[in-house]
Amino acid sequence: MIIGRIGEQKEMNHLLESQNADLLMVTGRRRVGKTFLINNVYVDNFVFKFTGTQHANRANQLKKFAEKLSDFSKEPIDDFQPKNWHEAFSLLKKYLLGLRKTKKKKVLFFDEFPWIDHKKSGFLEEFGYWWNDWASTQNLLVVISGSATSWMVRKIIQHRGGLHNRVTQRIHLEPFTLSETRTFIKTINKGISNYDILQIYMCMGGVPLYLNQLKAGESAAQAIHRICFSKTGLLRTEFDDVYASLFDNYQNHVAVIRALAQKWSGLTRTEIAQMSKLADGGSLNRILEDLEESSFIMKIRPLFNQKKEVIYRLADEYSRFYLHFIDGKKYGTIEDWLKFQTTSSIYQTWQGYAFETICIKHAEAIKKCLGISGIQTSVNSFYKKGDDKTRGFQVDMLISRADNAINLCEIKFYNGTIRFNEKLANNLREKRSLFKELSGTKYSIFNTMITTFGIDKSFYIGSEIDNEITMNCLFE
Repeated sequence: MIIGRIGEQKEMNHLLESQNADLLMVTGRRRVGKTFLINNVYVDNFVFKFTGTQHANRANQLKKFAEKLSDFSKEPIDDFQPKNWHEAFSLLKKYLLGLRKTKKKKVLFFDEFPWIDHKKSGFLEEFGYWWNDWASTQNLLVVISGSATSWMVRKIIQHRGGLHNRVTQRIHLEPFTLSETRTFIKTINKGISNYDILQIYMCMGGVPLYLNQLKAGESAAQAIHRICFSKTGLLRTEFDDVYASLFDNYQNHVAVIRALAQKWSGLTRTEIAQMSKLADGGSLNRILEDLEESSFIMKIRPLFNQKKEVIYRLADEYSRFYLHFIDGKKYGTIEDWLKFQTTSSIYQTWQGYAFETICIKHAEAIKKCLGISGIQTSVNSFYKKGDDKTRGFQVDMLISRADNAINLCEIKFYNGTIRFNEKLANNLREKRSLFKELSGTKYSIFNTMITTFGIDKSFYIGSEIDNEITMNCLFE
């Protein structure tokens, strides 16, 4: 069963009905479910599939290509012995021409596409020639997919040679939202609560393969301990594999991720260069593009002052969890982990900031709960450096609206309801006043509380809270 991906499935099925030859490019980070989606949508239409092998040379790739041709054609392997990619695509063309002609579109799937294009292999050039010279006039849907999203964009979308403007449709798979994650987890563990799902999401995000490690009857704490800290846990050693499989010289990408993990509110490009010890030049530009294309980081623009540097924020939940709690650390038994979770102020602080990032990523769900889905908005940050007269002031999430209003978001993660007392009321009142003063905005300012289980207002009556949203809203 395919969870979510409704829009993507619609686009993919539309290509099957097209009267033209189509070239579909599917991208997305490692483990996000690209191959699963393609295999399940096109299961009845495949006439050829081939998967590249990481670090394999041209001879090795060609040998495996020949084996696949033999498998699909049911012909002896001796009939398929290409010496180069030009011969390989000639054999593929010959095989396809021998298939019975039908109105049903034939689907070819090249998975891990960047891995096939080994340095000086000639694969990409011959693929482009094969597509332009013949395949683009046939009743074919050719699907190319790869986890190295930035490579796919540079080598295919931005190609200045034979593949320029040849992609008919591009689909980029993001990790599951909280809503999709709940649907997925409920197929495994029916009794789990939204609160436990949120805690799991904080640790591993919405990556399907990670979520598939869960077991029925486990609490969030049990699942996190087993998957992240046991000797056989997938996420105990996944971190380096993720980046090594996607990027050449991946250590530089990891250096940026490690720098961003040190500051929850994010870093400017200049700060990233300083903290990662990477030169502030073109190569850093490419690294940031690589990480953003693959959904590991996100950009938050400052409100009002567009001349200020954008803020880069670590968006990958697993990477942050790994660097804070798995890397170089041990939590032997489930009892040790439970004690750390429930008593450590470090973990509780981490939960608060992790919840904040999740809220930023689920801004559309928040807008829906606020009743402003149809209004043009942007999610921004605001920072004003303090001086002798005024203290510094920062807001990590605010929603600026086209109807001349701003939602000033106060985000709090807690395992129960939050007491609305005089201290909290004064804090909200001061924030609204300071923001108006320092930003100089004439917009209406609405204090918006986003919490896990809501606010208990029996301790204090005040009008400082304009909107109240609980975690359940993020699951919409």
